[in-house]
Amino acid sequence: MSSNPHAIVIGVGPGLGAALVQKCLTEGMKVSAGARDRDRLRTLLDERGLQDVPALRCDVSDPASVDHAFGDAISDGGVPDLMIFNASGYARGSILDLTPGQLEAAWRVGCLGGFIVGQAAAKVMVPAERGTILFTGATASLRGSANFAPFAIAKFGLRALAQSMARELGPKGIHVAHMLIDGQIGTAEGDTKLKPADIAEAYWSIYRQPRSAWTLEADLRTWVEKF
Repeated sequence: MSSNPHAIVIGVGPGLGAALVQKCLTEGMKVSAGARDRDRLRTLLDERGLQDVPALRCDVSDPASVDHAFGDAISDGGVPDLMIFNASGYARGSILDLTPGQLEAAWRVGCLGGFIVGQAAAKVMVPAERGTILFTGATASLRGSANFAPFAIAKFGLRALAQSMARELGPKGIHVAHMLIDGQIGTAEGDTKLKPADIAEAYWSIYRQPRSAWTLEADLRTWVEKF
């Protein structure tokens, strides 16, 4: 078992998730990465030179899958010092055309999944009296937009979950924060979208905060020069 601090990142894709994994590694943490499609995740990690990062199959809407993923991660790296929930459920369409199944599917991943994964992290962090739990939010966490009802409902709920967990777990030594990404995430140099590596820096700064001044919610948005 590694003596390094341990981070578990759930919902790892080629954008922000991969950047979060890379940032934690750069800072000397042991990292476990999880996603629903383990084979795709393994390929992604290998392509980025992250062969030493365990790839965990983790269906966030399935408690048994989450328990199994956390069991493997903890067996390998120990109780996590940091857990990041970066999974999202998505469905787009007119309120006249969306089906209940589409809305439920988005909610199960983006909100229920946050609860299941957050609870799994809390159960092992509370006895240790330490740990940080970060949830990835979005503009939709604050306001719904036309044709984005399922996404907004899931993100509203995730934000409420983060607020409730922060109130309950803060006195137990667990820092819970909601990272509101207010804008599109890009990858190309020179564009005006939020860059994954820069967002990851912000997550890291929240993780490193002293207990006397913990942030509940960080609102991240890009800066565009005005001419």
